[in-house]
Amino acid sequence: MRALKNEKNDPVFNDKKVSKFVNHLMYDGKKSISYEIFYNALETVKAKMQNEEKSALEIWKQALDNITPQVEVKSRRIGGATFQVPTEIRPDRKESISMKNMINFARKRSGKSMADKLAAEIMDAFNNQGGAYKRKEDMHRMAEANRAFAHFRF
Repeated sequence: MRALKNEKNDPVFNDKKVSKFVNHLMYDGKKSISYEIFYNALETVKAKMQNEEKSALEIWKQALDNITPQVEVKSRRIGGATFQVPTEIRPDRKESISMKNMINFARKRSGKSMADKLAAEIMDAFNNQGGAYKRKEDMHRMAEANRAFAHFRF
């Protein structure tokens, strides 16, 4: 696993988390388009959630926190049987999973532009609903159901 130590901060908010998110969002090395999509999405969030006292960036960070899973299940083969073993997730992987889930569920949405779809997914995640939040809940439910196999952890 390579660590991105020279990860640059984004130009507007000067935040490493934003630039990491934009890198996940990017297709074919078109980073400027990714930044444009992300900033447009935050503008839409700010316009639609004016009654919220937080800034659009804080809403986005809270939304990411809401969809960040704590545990996942990994398949482990023991004596001819495969068990789903619940394991805790490393902090950097948690962040990555939540970003990827948000982007993937935003892409699956029906809507006009990617910025609109991303804005809708951010607002849903902030309100503890939407596809990415449901994915986190499903992961936790799976881990809870397979808690009996936790002693198979390696």
